[in-house]
Amino acid sequence: MPRRKRKFSCGHRGYGQICHKCEQEEVAFAHKKAQKQKWQETFADDLIDLQGLPKNVVLKARRILTGLENRCDYRQFRGKRLRHDRFIISIPVTRDYRLICRDTRAGGGRDRDQGITPEAVVSHEDYNVCKPGK
Repeated sequence: MPRRKRKFSCGHRGYGQICHKCEQEEVAFAHKKAQKQKWQETFADDLIDLQGLPKNVVLKARRILTGLENRCDYRQFRGKRLRHDRFIISIPVTRDYRLICRDTRAGGGRDRDQGITPEAVVSHEDYNVCKPGK
């Protein structure tokens, strides 16, 4: 005598005590939720707020921030000083985002002491609309 499929409370049909399709969906959801939680925990270590930015922008901004912490010159990242305020440095993260830093050295000179403190990552649109640092 052949076994009959039963209908589960979720609406699926199958053999056995539980609905395997719903169980797989729950496992996938729990895995995705754990990955998202792990990603959110990485923001606690950042020098500036990077939440709300796309993942590729966050990863590249972190690479640039690590380089600046390791005393790399901002010009290695194609950073430039702004014309209206030479103490503000703009470093392109992607085509659409810029990392804004401030030169905290008194003279703003070119000595080896990196007095650069990152302030924010802004979209290129926000960067062009108003002058950063004001």
